[in-house]
Amino acid sequence: MTFDQLSVFVENKPGKLVEALETLSGAGIDLRALSLADTADFGILRTIVDEPANALNILREAGFLVKTSKVIPVEVSDKPGSFAAIMRIMSDAGINVEYTYAFVARRQGKAYVILRVDDNDAAIKALADNGIELLSASDM
Repeated sequence: MTFDQLSVFVENKPGKLVEALETLSGAGIDLRALSLADTADFGILRTIVDEPANALNILREAGFLVKTSKVIPVEVSDKPGSFAAIMRIMSDAGINVEYTYAFVARRQGKAYVILRVDDNDAAIKALADNGIELLSASDM
């Protein structure tokens, strides 16, 4: 299963991030996970939300440059080496991991990780073949 991730380009200036966040919250959009990467001039807010199609339209109407991409949500045991094991599966299957970020799990003893890879179908198959749990929308 893949999720739609929004990537929002935000100027690296005071108040610009909060404008994007308030645009979403003002529309009743709930954030499920997020990551922020920056350069000197701009940042990229990557986020999983409860209503991605609606959020995409709302952000665009507000003047934000936004794109969507498919990402894979994975459940990881909250113990040393668990994430490394998943990265080993990706490596052994020849799948390039472009980036990843983690967020709070709702189940004790688990962590959740978002994977952006170069081949979602191959990654999902490799994870499933190795007994790795993928998340559903209700898990988020």
